[in-house]
Amino acid sequence: MRKHFLFISKFLAVFVAFSILLTSCASSTMIISEPPGAKVYLDGESVGKTPIRMSDTKIVGSCTEVVLKKEGYEDFYTSICRDEQADVGAIIGGVLFLFPFLWTMKYKPVHRYELMPANQDSGKL
Repeated sequence: MRKHFLFISKFLAVFVAFSILLTSCASSTMIISEPPGAKVYLDGESVGKTPIRMSDTKIVGSCTEVVLKKEGYEDFYTSICRDEQADVGAIIGGVLFLFPFLWTMKYKPVHRYELMPANQDSGKL
């Protein structure tokens, strides 16, 4: 009975450690535009309209190309890189398991972008 209890205790400890570790690998950010409702393209793929949550499990230093488009406004081009804030959970996991150091940085919680009105006078003389 005691061996069975020890086995279950060890299994639960490992399960909890890996659960914490895996949740530390993901990072997300909210993309907000002014005005709202801009179409969002991540790495060339349409993913919806602002405000929208971007989430991934990319490693430290990885960047995502972001394009915001809205009728009547200039297209906005930027990139969001996974090097904006330290992730304490991943750092602790890295000390225990080594490989989580690939996810020690995460995105800022919010990215706000102001779209500029398109130049309406470009075709007039």
